[in-house]
Amino acid sequence: MPDSLRITAAEFDPQLLTLPWATRLEDWPAQWIVKLPKGISRHVVRFSELSGQVVAVKETTAEMAQREYEMLGALARLDVPCVRRVAVIAGRQAPDGAPLPAALVTAHLKFSLPYRALFTHALRPDTATRLVDALALLLVRLHNVGFYWGDVSLSNTLFRRDAGAFAAYLVDAETGELHENGLTDGQRAHDLDLARTNIAGEILDLAASGRVEGVDPVAVADGIVSAYRGLWRALHEQETFSASEAWRITERVRHLNALGFDIDEMSIETEESGTRVSIQPKVVDAGHHTRRLIRLTGLDVEENQARRLLNDLDEFRVRTGRPEEEEELAAHEWLTQAFEPVVRAIPFELRTKLEPAEVYHQVLEHRWFLQEQRGASVPVAEVLTSYIRDVLSHRRDEATIMGPLTEAITAPNAVSPEPDWRDLV
Repeated sequence: MPDSLRITAAEFDPQLLTLPWATRLEDWPAQWIVKLPKGISRHVVRFSELSGQVVAVKETTAEMAQREYEMLGALARLDVPCVRRVAVIAGRQAPDGAPLPAALVTAHLKFSLPYRALFTHALRPDTATRLVDALALLLVRLHNVGFYWGDVSLSNTLFRRDAGAFAAYLVDAETGELHENGLTDGQRAHDLDLARTNIAGEILDLAASGRVEGVDPVAVADGIVSAYRGLWRALHEQETFSASEAWRITERVRHLNALGFDIDEMSIETEESGTRVSIQPKVVDAGHHTRRLIRLTGLDVEENQARRLLNDLDEFRVRTGRPEEEEELAAHEWLTQAFEPVVRAIPFELRTKLEPAEVYHQVLEHRWFLQEQRGASVPVAEVLTSYIRDVLSHRRDEATIMGPLTEAITAPNAVSPEPDWRDLV
């Protein structure tokens, strides 16, 4: 280890010392580089292997690297979707003693892709809408904990499939600010305006390369504004109604639960006349369905996946005759008799295609597709055989493939350009 090298890490990995820190990142030899789709970045970024996992290495100043490292740690403690910090490498020097930029090391988010790698032939309007909806939800979650991003864009976000939708994760936090007392309306509006401008530019850039099909960049960018404002109102707007409509309190809670949020506290005020009631959520946390599924089964998945799996679990409980009071027992039976057999049935060589929860969701969708075709129920074994043969085997891998290490690429992996229903799930 060179005397000048300084490493900051919550958990030190000795293999950090084996990476070629005395070489500029853009000049790293091919044997140190993992081939992965890479988004647009103002910094030099490379993917490499570290103790069996893939990490992203970004060159920047020592001050910016340390600041972003600390910010990612704070966001992780607040349970905000973001990449996991690994280390800051400062004090780098070339063999001739020339100083080199510091490096921020983060863990690559398994099964995630930059937005440009989610399509290869053309960006369809529904895909663009789902990406923007996911980014709007991420922005709401960030603002809800007092985080001002300052550089909201699709390029600074990674996306994972989430039962027909997408889940968004923050990648770049170097411009972010965390405000303990929350954000002002002006700060939120500025982030939202940045998001709209950047998204429009990113879609226009795709149009210039001929990869946009029937998409209005301005309309897509405007979509994040409406999606954000609708969700923010649902979470924070005060509601007033007559005392005889107390059922609306339950309705408000159910609506927020359907959006994936829990309410830890509500403020309820009755007017002097006693005829009207005002309610307003006080503490709102995302991940309602995720937490319920973890509690019942131990499965930790994305929010929409959790909602889909919980629906299947509830249907299973009804089919097996378990009363609602025996939900925990039904969940154990569903896990061992429904979910795990499907996951185990996937051939080993295909298990890097999609996450287990996404596979299970797609098997459910495929079963519905086959039953609609035939107008009759289809045995699970037949559904699985058809899904593996006709759907899963044709998908690209969305996990990191640790084969021979090669140079990083910016082009997305090749998939069949033929559009069909499978690309929508």
